[in-house]
Amino acid sequence: MRDHRVVIIGAGLGGLVAAMLLAHRGCAVTLVETAPAPGGKMREVLVDGARIDAGPTVLTMRWVFEEIFADVGTSLDAHLTLRRAETLARHAWSASERLDLFADIARSADAIGDFAGAQEAAGYRAFTQRSRKMFETLDKPFIRSQRPRLDQLVSSFGLFGLKDLSRISPFTTLWKALGEHFRDPRLLQLFGRYATYCGSSPFLAPATLMLVAHVEQDGVWFVEGGMHRLARSLAALAAAKGATLRFGTAVREITVAQGRASGVVLADGTRIAADAVIANADAAALTAGLFGQGVAQAAPRIAPKDRSLSAVTFALHAKTHGYPLERHNVFFSDDYKAEFDAIFRRNAIPSDPTVYICAQDRGTGAEPTGTERLLCLINAPAAGDARSFSQAELARCETRMSALLARCGLTIERDTAQVITDPAAFNQLFPATGGALYGPASHGWQASFHRAGSRSKVPGLYLAGGSVHPGPGVPMAAMSGRLAAAAVLADRASTARSRPAAMPGGMSMR
Repeated sequence: MRDHRVVIIGAGLGGLVAAMLLAHRGCAVTLVETAPAPGGKMREVLVDGARIDAGPTVLTMRWVFEEIFADVGTSLDAHLTLRRAETLARHAWSASERLDLFADIARSADAIGDFAGAQEAAGYRAFTQRSRKMFETLDKPFIRSQRPRLDQLVSSFGLFGLKDLSRISPFTTLWKALGEHFRDPRLLQLFGRYATYCGSSPFLAPATLMLVAHVEQDGVWFVEGGMHRLARSLAALAAAKGATLRFGTAVREITVAQGRASGVVLADGTRIAADAVIANADAAALTAGLFGQGVAQAAPRIAPKDRSLSAVTFALHAKTHGYPLERHNVFFSDDYKAEFDAIFRRNAIPSDPTVYICAQDRGTGAEPTGTERLLCLINAPAAGDARSFSQAELARCETRMSALLARCGLTIERDTAQVITDPAAFNQLFPATGGALYGPASHGWQASFHRAGSRSKVPGLYLAGGSVHPGPGVPMAAMSGRLAAAAVLADRASTARSRPAAMPGGMSMR
């Protein structure tokens, strides 16, 4: 099948996975990426000579990657060393209010009991059972489907469809559903934060996002050498399988001939013909016309009000004092609802923000004694294409962050260099998004069914990445690349009037 030419736009995880799988199946693959290195949002920045992960900082659903590597005849362990986190995260509300969650449910329940009482511990146990059932219910008919529809989801449940539909609580918000398990407002905050994993508000997102708890419980991993090593390993494998990788090269247009995608035009005018094109870019870039008017209707349009969260991030190489950081740390604001109202109603950075810190030298067994690599993140509105964030505003944001950390007992020395990325900078990195990091927000029970699927509305043009099904996050973006590759192969086989080609292992993800 080397005569089947595939051009892939974007070397994020979805594009890298698709390139590797299709090259392995004999396609002539050319991957084109604007940035000088692979990874997309899985990027790293250099601060005082230290490489700091400045995108995703956690890997879950390890089995997705085990199967993807197995699809091309190798293993995940042959290319990467993963360490499982025993402590999922450390949470703080003040210097005297701290709670760790662990990879062991019983241990977490005991910690919650000590923190908030026996009733809350019992609520946590019931919550974990519910999240597991949600994941099991949605796994095959929704997460692995090319582009699921509600009627297909219900019919897939068979005779007991309505019972299973009620089990996933699609018409209830996450915040309301959490109230069925927890009374302590701090625990509502903690577990409501799962909505932010897909860039959404817990007050607007559906209760189905409770399944994130099961995903975390199934294993949280960090990659030795940094998350960016995962992207580099996929790129190297794709090249080894025969894919041509072109970095530092932008695509100006996706060409359309006789009603189907026919290739791309690069920024320098070079044309690359193709039988199939995979756009591993935010779907908003397509609908904004950044790849030409011929494909501007290829995906559902995302209105600015429907965008997911952006962020202000601070990448530092600094000393810390007074607080025992874990690998993953969350410092909560006093008023969670006000925080999300500021972002989604007023397009403002919260005056009292929750802060996430990934201490990237922790959890390795040799804790840092001097400076350490830190990524600090505050959620922000995806308004980077509509307004600028002044230096004074960013300085106030940093001051508020420091005040919250100090309240919880943590001091970060401020005499070191740092790299700040705000929504406007994220919009420059990922144009037409406003800086949204997760595609459209998952607000309302229908949101997930409105995401674009692997096949676009333009024949021959396929979609991958966190803005399309099955959604944002490291394993989901990788899965989108696998789904896009399967669609390309199936359509190629169908055109050739042969039996549909199945990828090794099919589309099973375990």
